[in-house]
Amino acid sequence: MPRAGLDRTAVVEAGAALADEVGFAGLTMGRLAERVGVRTPSLYKHVAGQDDLNRGIAALALAEAAAAVGTATQGCAGRDALAAAAHAFRDFVLTHPGRYAATIGVEPTGPDDPVAVAGLGLLGSFTAVLRSYAVEGAEMDHALRALRSFLHGFATLQSANAFQWSADVDDSFEWLIALLDRGLRNASSPQ
Repeated sequence: MPRAGLDRTAVVEAGAALADEVGFAGLTMGRLAERVGVRTPSLYKHVAGQDDLNRGIAALALAEAAAAVGTATQGCAGRDALAAAAHAFRDFVLTHPGRYAATIGVEPTGPDDPVAVAGLGLLGSFTAVLRSYAVEGAEMDHALRALRSFLHGFATLQSANAFQWSADVDDSFEWLIALLDRGLRNASSPQ
């Protein structure tokens, strides 16, 4: 019989918290079982295995990131929306590096996969930001990839403490936002 209070949601949330503490690569079923106070085989009543746990954490992280970006950008447009989205996304990655790492390279199994649904939520938040720049049609895919690449790259590098030179990281981040703003305004104006 499963431990009282322990269900799939609780296991995934505990796994996400542990991944944030020890790093996604350090997350194991054994470590998680110890964290939640059960023997490792008991976890298999709630998740099918490590891959299922990882996918659950990825879906959770994408949904949380989407909520953070969506909340931050509500009522904003243009540069204000871009800055709000950028800060919310970076803050999420810096606060939750382990669970965010679970999102990298995970492939949805279909349109109803929780990873796909949550990923679409995050893309929807970013798409709303880009629409305020009048990015439309075929350009949207390119703009989404550019925005996500810039933000993902900066946040994951900062999370890994990879910025070791003297310039202030927050100043560099603001510079990046200004660069993106100029590029998006330029891309959406007639050529």
